[in-house]
Amino acid sequence: MHVESRKQRPVAVTSIAVLMIIGVIALLIIGMIIVLFGTGFARIGFLKWTIPTVIAYAVTVYGLWNGKKWAWTVTLILSVIQILLSAVSIALGSGRGVAIPIIVNAIVIYYLYGRNVKEFFGRR
Repeated sequence: MHVESRKQRPVAVTSIAVLMIIGVIALLIIGMIIVLFGTGFARIGFLKWTIPTVIAYAVTVYGLWNGKKWAWTVTLILSVIQILLSAVSIALGSGRGVAIPIIVNAIVIYYLYGRNVKEFFGRR
């Protein structure tokens, strides 16, 4: 009988996936508030941005949870984008509270380069 050995998901990967799920839930809640109470332009703009973002993060969480090689790259790209957007917010003077996403995404990138995490995703 052939028994497929299943790679053990590192705690760091589980943590990243859970953080992404929390982010998606927060984004959906903010989106619902804007749709219910925002103006027409804010509603349309936010929905055009929110729906693709929620889908991208949901697909990425699936990939992370299941150890898909592409999910490692997508998570890295999303984390870098978040850091850059937060840095731009700071540079423009509207940087209240953006230090937290910078720190969280820097930790995510650090974990992605951990040996056991890279091995889980089949990276060297």
